[in-house]
Amino acid sequence: MAYKFNITRGNAILNFSEEFCQSRCQLIESESFAKVLEKYIKHIKRTDTTIYEYLHAIEEDDVDLLRDLRDVFKLLLVMSVEEVCAMRSQAKAYFKDRDMFIALVEDIYLFWRRLQRYAIVFNETKRAGYQNVQFADAQSEFEELVLEVYRSIQSAIGKKDKVLRQITAGVNAGLAVTHMRPFLPYEYRNLDEIPFIESVVIHPPFIAYSKRNKRDGVFPEIKTNPIEDKKFDAESWLCYPAKVGDLLCFVYFNVKFMAQGVTLCNLFDLADESEYRNRKPDLIYVYGYEDGEMNQAFYQDESNDMIVALLSASDDFDYFGYMKKMCLTLHNVQKINHRELPIHGAMVKMTLHNGETKNIVVMGDSGAGKSETIEQIKVIGAAYITDLKTIYDDMGVLSLGDKGKVKTSGTEIGAFVRLDDLDAGYSFKELDRSVFMNPDKVNARIVIPITDYKDVVAKHDVDLFLYANNYDEDGEALSFFDTPEEALEVFRAGNRMAKGTTTEYGLVGSYFANPFGPVQRREQTEPILQDYFKRMFKQGVKVGQLRTRLGIKGNEHQGPKDAAIAILKYVTGEEELKELPVEE
Repeated sequence: MAYKFNITRGNAILNFSEEFCQSRCQLIESESFAKVLEKYIKHIKRTDTTIYEYLHAIEEDDVDLLRDLRDVFKLLLVMSVEEVCAMRSQAKAYFKDRDMFIALVEDIYLFWRRLQRYAIVFNETKRAGYQNVQFADAQSEFEELVLEVYRSIQSAIGKKDKVLRQITAGVNAGLAVTHMRPFLPYEYRNLDEIPFIESVVIHPPFIAYSKRNKRDGVFPEIKTNPIEDKKFDAESWLCYPAKVGDLLCFVYFNVKFMAQGVTLCNLFDLADESEYRNRKPDLIYVYGYEDGEMNQAFYQDESNDMIVALLSASDDFDYFGYMKKMCLTLHNVQKINHRELPIHGAMVKMTLHNGETKNIVVMGDSGAGKSETIEQIKVIGAAYITDLKTIYDDMGVLSLGDKGKVKTSGTEIGAFVRLDDLDAGYSFKELDRSVFMNPDKVNARIVIPITDYKDVVAKHDVDLFLYANNYDEDGEALSFFDTPEEALEVFRAGNRMAKGTTTEYGLVGSYFANPFGPVQRREQTEPILQDYFKRMFKQGVKVGQLRTRLGIKGNEHQGPKDAAIAILKYVTGEEELKELPVEE
């Protein structure tokens, strides 16, 4: 990235390798500040605010207005308003209405903070801009500098705050990147120059806003490679090398969709350079390609043993669900190719006070109540559980271990959870680690790291394999099937009461409750599905259904709570659950 600063789709990207300000004067004189001010003037002109009317009456030409404001702000760093007016007579007009100028300063500061702000530094070289400052320290210093400039100007114009708020005034996140030639087949040479992300620094609370808050439909499979022969400007793209389960996925994202790319660090473990330098990826995903189309398909590259996908740049696809679920679709198709069974569900490893361990898998489509039930188990089972480890929260896989024993492992180190379905206050307790997505809208989500990667990819035994039934009002909260055929009838149908987490509503179904691979590869999946269920019954795995009732109005919290109680009663063997003693 040769540019010092770029604003695109509400994202402000600062290239610290090209420009790193270390004084208040440098900041005001910087290209970055000029571009922010230019964008601000265009914004207030477009919205025709009272501040623009005031400024326009003083200086009609926006270019001259920009120059005047930079000069005035620079002088205010070291002078009072009276001294500035004495030195620059043309500046007097701007201070004719002091309250309006104070409002201008506040509005520029607010405009800056409303941008999604990212710092990027290139690791392979340390140019004049970076000045050998450690990257995390550089971000902290930049934040202090922005606050210092803002407060200096405030003080100079006579506004003195008695309450100071140490908010995130610098960047929301920082990315250390490198130019590394990846080990890609010839067909993907067009991706060679795109920088790789090496590390990420997030400044909480990280709140991201996207154009959409729901995902729609399934990703179709196509017969032509969607990436081959496409052109990429390396200045506009970054690669996040993600570990999706035990597979390596190169996620290339357009910097116009920075929030979706950066949020990946809370969901998929970031691969170290040693893990991909001389290794071909298993999966490739291009997110946000500007082709004017609505492409959202994947392709099996048989000659290179890879699954690849491309998603067009569109406001309709501007939602983290499109980032996450395509990665999982690619993973699942590759696993099906290797006769493993993708599970759309959650798994916990529960260790009781008596030393007994239970591995519980709860399967179901979006909104079935998997994550919500697990959260209730943590709360209600505190008196019995010494450790409850979430191995995966949304997508896992069944594979065969020694002597054909069914094992399970996960795909993600994080969880993508609806705020509405968490206990009140939970998200605020995790504020320092979470990425908040559209918190003011329906289907607001948080993305939060929950599991170490080594636990995600380890092969775990399965004790209980349950279907999350969120639509039956009647029946026991926990019941078991007697035969594989009886179980498959429920699991294969994949029914759920859709509750608005996607664009579906009402009672809907999808094959094996997994529209991310099994639906597209149903014929290939069916014999694998039957084989694993027969093995589980033969090996003594308890297969049943868990009625979470999450889709039934009025049961959004009580349903998962009852389901959690039923599981705890089963694993402990107790008819009435005890509670932890109250803390003194």
